[in-house]
Amino acid sequence: MNAGSTPREGFPEQPSQDPKGCWFHIILTAYGAWLYGDGRGFRTRHHREHVEGDYKNPPPRGMYADKEAKSEASLKQEPVAWSPEWRAVIGGALVARLQHLGAFVLCAAVSRQHVHILAKLPRSQARAWSGLAKKHAWFTARERGWVGKMWSKRGKQSPVRDRRHQLNVYWYILGHEKEGAWIWCWKRKT
Repeated sequence: MNAGSTPREGFPEQPSQDPKGCWFHIILTAYGAWLYGDGRGFRTRHHREHVEGDYKNPPPRGMYADKEAKSEASLKQEPVAWSPEWRAVIGGALVARLQHLGAFVLCAAVSRQHVHILAKLPRSQARAWSGLAKKHAWFTARERGWVGKMWSKRGKQSPVRDRRHQLNVYWYILGHEKEGAWIWCWKRKT
């Protein structure tokens, strides 16, 4: 089904304009997954430095190799890559914590080095709740034997603009199943 098709039964009809919450596409990244100087393209914080290319049109090979080498040398441990077993633990903990905080989580995907979540939550709490969910996932994983860092700093919480955007994000997240991601999707209780 493509973004222009009729949504599945149980899928909310419209992104909410409710002052208590709005839809967000939350993106969280594993520690060391996307470094300063990365050959796939990168951005500096607040775009303080002009960088050629992006992930769709990467910079010429080796253009920022010195910056990437410096970034790799500064890592305190190897970059994190979650195995399928860890993906389920991390995803379950993230969803549970966001729901406990009061978010309506529609779907989530945990891939080898990144997480995507589509959730409705208070606009003013998007960044804070994402951080609390990351913290909860780390503690849950640590209880099961995880050692070391897990997350990169911050994350991205992009507000969903309209219904079409919501559907695009929804299908984009579920599409990660093709790359072996752990997938969670809300189901209406009958």
